[in-house]
Amino acid sequence: MRGVPARAAEARNFVHDLLHNADTPVDDLALVDALLVTTELVTNAQRHGGGLIGFTARVVDGYLELAVEDRSEHCPRTAVSRDPGAPGGYGWPLVERLARTIDIAVTATGKTIRVTLPL
Repeated sequence: MRGVPARAAEARNFVHDLLHNADTPVDDLALVDALLVTTELVTNAQRHGGGLIGFTARVVDGYLELAVEDRSEHCPRTAVSRDPGAPGGYGWPLVERLARTIDIAVTATGKTIRVTLPL
């Protein structure tokens, strides 16, 4: 992918094409999980992280590796005490559940979240 996706849909389309062209077949559930995590990470960077400034995706040894960079040093967290009827608060726990590994690194420009997902 050249540049940074302007919308989560662009990142999701890139990951979709990447996985469909992978050397090994990717089952439907792994594809859906990968697209969901991609959408959550990019959307969170745009909504809560001051904007998306970097995005990479690649397949390595049977895993999808995603790296999403934003302008905020604040790490994602689950909404702990929120009104039960309020929207949101479910995306990060979903990422935590689906990803095999998660690494969050504070950078000079914000942070990078790296995750791996089994394919």
